[in-house]
Amino acid sequence: MADPRPAPGEGVAPVVPDVDAVAGGTVVVAPAPAVRAPLAPRHYLWIGGALLVVVVALRWLGPVLTPFLFGAILAYLGTPLVDALARRGVHRAIGTTLTVLLFGVALTGLFFVLVPLVQAEASAAAKRLPELVDRLATEVVPWIERHLDVRIELDVATLRAFVVENLDSLRDVGLRVLSGVRSGGALLVSLLVNLALIPVVMFYLLRDWDAIVARIDDLLPRRWQPKVRVVAKQVDEVLAEFLRGQASVMVVLALYYAIALSLVGLSHAVAIGILTGLLVFIPYVGFGLGLTLGLVAALLQWAGWPFFLAVAGVYAVGQLVENYLLVPWLVGDRIGLHPLAVIFALLAFGQLFGFAGVLLALPVSAALLVGLRHVRAAYVASPLYGD
Repeated sequence: MADPRPAPGEGVAPVVPDVDAVAGGTVVVAPAPAVRAPLAPRHYLWIGGALLVVVVALRWLGPVLTPFLFGAILAYLGTPLVDALARRGVHRAIGTTLTVLLFGVALTGLFFVLVPLVQAEASAAAKRLPELVDRLATEVVPWIERHLDVRIELDVATLRAFVVENLDSLRDVGLRVLSGVRSGGALLVSLLVNLALIPVVMFYLLRDWDAIVARIDDLLPRRWQPKVRVVAKQVDEVLAEFLRGQASVMVVLALYYAIALSLVGLSHAVAIGILTGLLVFIPYVGFGLGLTLGLVAALLQWAGWPFFLAVAGVYAVGQLVENYLLVPWLVGDRIGLHPLAVIFALLAFGQLFGFAGVLLALPVSAALLVGLRHVRAAYVASPLYGD
């Protein structure tokens, strides 16, 4: 019977490893490169399913996720402080506790500053609006007719009655809301639970931040791990520089508006200045809201046109300082996160996912920005772009 095995050198080509000859006759054997199996359709289904779960969770569980997202954002902002304390020998749990207490004191202080401001302005508006209507008829309307040659027919009595009636309606609505809060025990308990949950989430995320990042990194598919690490680092750089730079802008502008409005003589200048500084976090929109708040306060305190124009001048100078000094210096154009992109992201994610979407708007915008940079680089390096 013939031997079925092929003779040496016949039937099957021998596997020859890659070799490189070096000086002295030494031969280095290079291992054959590993061949990656292509992704099967079920793998894409897994990826699509994971994305679908995230979208559904944000869409239907937004109120539940909100305190977790808020705590995660505060933990992200507080991580550099905890890391700095850890480098100085402070135990991470102690550094985390100190950071949570610091953020808690700051947010509580802002709350006690802003609540009296809202109450005082609402009370002043209730008292001064009828008087402002009279001033509108006796001072503003004649000035417009005299300088702009425009005839205005204004029924002061009807307008004054309309303002008084609507102020009474607003008081009734406020009383109904307060009575509803008193009677709606479940809503109040839910609000308190969410507020209490934020520092708890922040504490555990801050304490275990490095371990959480390591676990996520360990779960990454090995073929994607190097690229995902690079992209994640770039997203972190963009987001961190934007948030911390914008926070610096907010602090500087809050100090500026508080001091400048105090020098002008505006009542509640410190509270209005702090609130205006916080509002500039939303580009353009924040300045518009802060300007409206300041001008309304100036109208309610009416002390003549020079005073009103001085308040408007404070906001005009603040806008110039913000756009041409603070933002280029503290945030920088190198981030590439355009203000219009920030506004669109906040509005779009807020429309889709509510307040939870607003909290996610900036991180997702930073991720999309970095992703678009990589897509552009791949496109420029492709034959489609080249000659």
